[in-house]
Amino acid sequence: MNVVFISPHFPPQFFHFCAALKERGVKVLGLGDAPWHELTPALQGALAEYYRAYVDDYDQAYRALAYLAWRHGRIDRIDSHNEHWLALEARLREDFNIPGPRPPEMHQRRSKIGMAEAFRAAGIPHIEGERVTSPEQVRAFVRARGFPIVLKPDLGVGAARTYKVSTDAELEAALAMPLHDFIVQPFVAGNIVSYDGLVDGAGRIVFATSHAYSAGIMEVVNEQRDVSYWNVREIPSELARLGERSVSAFDIRERFFHIEFFELADGSYRALEVNIRPPGGFTTDMMNYSADIDVYRLWAAVIVGDRLDGFAYQRKYHVGYASRRWSIRYRHSHQELVARLGDRLLVHREVPRAFAGAMGDEMYLIRDADQRRMHEALAEIQLN
Repeated sequence: MNVVFISPHFPPQFFHFCAALKERGVKVLGLGDAPWHELTPALQGALAEYYRAYVDDYDQAYRALAYLAWRHGRIDRIDSHNEHWLALEARLREDFNIPGPRPPEMHQRRSKIGMAEAFRAAGIPHIEGERVTSPEQVRAFVRARGFPIVLKPDLGVGAARTYKVSTDAELEAALAMPLHDFIVQPFVAGNIVSYDGLVDGAGRIVFATSHAYSAGIMEVVNEQRDVSYWNVREIPSELARLGERSVSAFDIRERFFHIEFFELADGSYRALEVNIRPPGGFTTDMMNYSADIDVYRLWAAVIVGDRLDGFAYQRKYHVGYASRRWSIRYRHSHQELVARLGDRLLVHREVPRAFAGAMGDEMYLIRDADQRRMHEALAEIQLN
């Protein structure tokens, strides 16, 4: 079995996906723009071959895949688990007849308008929006819905170029910007929660968890706030029901999913968006720490077609992520935190620059079976 993994060096922990495939006897072929010498020895050892190309240029990516197919035979799967490359994956699948999502279905799964159509068809409460067609159409939306509103790209990653607009003056300033392929939505006051996991080739959820967030990514990015988030050991039944229905509505197979919801003050949920990839940052590691499992190996088992009927897991711990920003002076130094947190502290590391806007400049992972103690630790890290 030949699997091409795009940009296997980023995020840094994703080399585990390649290593897990190699363990299962899969020939893993890397395709990325980093020079070979910058790949870690562990990643180099997992790859049967690595082709360096500027893969944002489709012609280079196509030629690279054609070369790998000529060298190694039919390509059975292509993946990256990275939002930036999902459209590229889909186009290469179509051109080389590789199983998996093709451009039309991937576009619907990445488009905010397409997501809303799928949520609506499945009867899932969600955040409605409209495609921006003109300044007057946005002004009419405001007259009908009122302030605040949110303007965001229809095909967006994280909260890049996402704006909350609360006044007429802010509206006119926003309308002076290029808003091609944007959508407008009402602003929803609620807590962000997610339903996350992995689906096998038959569409069965083989692992599921949920995360709760201290603030929305829009506020974190635009206001450069600290962010924290954590897994929930017991997923609320209604959230699980809506999450499972969403997985079915989007016909997700052989992939991770990250589905975001607003939890409203009355305890109800509204779907925000679906991501056909793992949650961002270091959340795959958080999944592992929470249940003492290995989702990298679990994904590899799905890819090679293992039956996972006997796989069982228990969410034993709350695992929390806390960021710090170098622009903020904190109460406790890193050395003090190490002493104060003890064995609750799992990981401390610098965040890759590509994630820093949303994830902070450095990160800490905390694990505790007791949710109160976990939250106390997160608060201690960010105390300033």
